[in-house]
Amino acid sequence: MIKHFKKQWPIIGIMVILLVVAFYLVKFGRKVIQEPDFNVVIDGEGIKLKDIHFTQNDLTKGLEWVLDAKEVKSSLDKNTVLFQDFHLKLKPQNRPFIKFKGNEGVYTRKSGEINLWGELEGYSEDGYRFITERVLFNEKTGFLTTNKPVKISGPFFTVTGKGLYVDLKKERLKISSDVTAILNNESL
Repeated sequence: MIKHFKKQWPIIGIMVILLVVAFYLVKFGRKVIQEPDFNVVIDGEGIKLKDIHFTQNDLTKGLEWVLDAKEVKSSLDKNTVLFQDFHLKLKPQNRPFIKFKGNEGVYTRKSGEINLWGELEGYSEDGYRFITERVLFNEKTGFLTTNKPVKISGPFFTVTGKGLYVDLKKERLKISSDVTAILNNESL
């Protein structure tokens, strides 16, 4: 019997290994197939990512921005990036940051424009808050603009109107038309 076992041990060893591998494939194989390790899909339109955190820091422009989004789609040429359900933080150098929350956005690398829309809310580090439907930010110039109705509130006032122009570098703000301002009594 020992002689027979000595001749057959390699075959028995291989069979044991195959049984262990088969057991793990049956038990865990479905999970490996159903749950990819990362949330990236590449199709004919580009790359699609889910639950991302992206930081772009360009010291020559004096601006850093941080994007957190549920879903991001990048074109094949990587020039256009679309994002949904996002939080975006713009941090100009030596200036207060501005945070945005909204439904959708598009970033175009060549033009340096970030277009945001959909129940858009924003607030600044120095206590100002604004609500609008759409905003265009040009990272090259540092200008934030919209032609939609906007509401801005601060510690001492609330201003509503149509159209907005903000120069982040100079910290200047202008509302184009239909302006209504309400001052808080405590500020007087």
